Amino acid sequence: MLSLISSALCRITGRNAGAQTVSELLIDLSEFVNVSSGETQIQRLPPEPPPGSDRAAQLDSEPVDNTAAQVIVSQQFTEFTPEVTFTIKRCELHGLEEGPPDTAVLTRDQGLSFYRTMQTVRRMELKADQLYKQKIIRGFCHLYDGQEACAVGIEAAIDQTDHLITSYRVHGFTFTRGVSVREILTEITGRRGGVSKGRGGPMHMYAPYFYGGIGIVGAQVSLGAGIALACQYQSSDQISVAVYGDGAANQGQLFEVFNMAALWKLPCVFRASACTDFYKRGDFIPGIRADGMDVLSVREATKFAKNYCRSGKGPILLELKTQRSCGHLASDVDTSNRSQAEIEEQYRSDPISRMREQMLCTNMASAEEFQQIDFEILEEVEAAEFAVSDPEPSLDDLCNCVYHNSPSLQVRGVHPWAKLETADKN
Repeated sequence: MLSLISSALCRITGRNAGAQTVSELLIDLSEFVNVSSGETQIQRLPPEPPPGSDRAAQLDSEPVDNTAAQVIVSQQFTEFTPEVTFTIKRCELHGLEEGPPDTAVLTRDQGLSFYRTMQTVRRMELKADQLYKQKIIRGFCHLYDGQEACAVGIEAAIDQTDHLITSYRVHGFTFTRGVSVREILTEITGRRGGVSKGRGGPMHMYAPYFYGGIGIVGAQVSLGAGIALACQYQSSDQISVAVYGDGAANQGQLFEVFNMAALWKLPCVFRASACTDFYKRGDFIPGIRADGMDVLSVREATKFAKNYCRSGKGPILLELKTQRSCGHLASDVDTSNRSQAEIEEQYRSDPISRMREQMLCTNMASAEEFQQIDFEILEEVEAAEFAVSDPEPSLDDLCNCVYHNSPSLQVRGVHPWAKLETADKN
């Protein structure tokens, strides 16, 4: 009987119900089941009548039963599942006999944390897109929405003391590396309160063990290999993760770096975001291709890559099949390069919706919890007046931090007669 009712609910709501117990079935029915005075009544709520209608007046005059016997079914009365093992998509391998597991264990706390982080990045990027279209953000602005599972999954697998460097599509990793939404948005708008004091703008942000967004296509891969060389030279157990996309995949410097990293067995994970067999581009360097739209698949693949590097075997390539919800730039609104079927598939495989549904269908969280998280994130991001009201860097401060511990010097401006003087750091 449970399976029949659960299947019917699945057909009605369009989502996987999969109830195995009475409590799980009640959870699936929580949005439209009332338990009143000991009797269960399933009802579809009619549309609310327009104001001033006879039905509206009738509803206003009807008495309301506020007794404690009437409650709405929710997950507050049931115990949540603390841990679930999910089956994930098998990774494709190159030059490896064994790869990441086909299952991933997720705890309730991990799932809620992943959801909150991905949703925060999504909302932050949508706000940045809005500010760009209002011409508050000037210049280039490369957004990350749709690819949140990549940043969150990688961070879940490595340590905060591991090194990470990425391209100019930097906002997501900046947040996962510990920089606040406020510091990111004020940096994007070029304000003094930004993480780079307003000097970096949308592309150049930094944090401890995070070497920011590099504006030269593919250059972050060479720098990431250099960081890995430092880790090896210092005999630390840290690794370096160098992130690049398909736009950098044919840069000549990548193949030079691959050769050096393989010869010197550098502890470096080269992570590509693409969909064209880039995990095989290292030739003699082993590679993995994982589902970049599933945070659990990304986490398990990155764990494997991290352990591979730390074991002294050298570098490894990690390709994450992913796609954004936006174009290359915030100004790129042309969707003619993607078919309608591709766009619909992107929405179906959205990493945030996937995590939410996985947790709801396995009784790991309630819809109310996700609504509360969404509300808290929306409040934090929408209170973004600071991104406009924060002061811009002054001209007196513009030339500082060019050199480290250098004496005061004059820097020529746009005209020979316009000179700025840096502060004396000694």
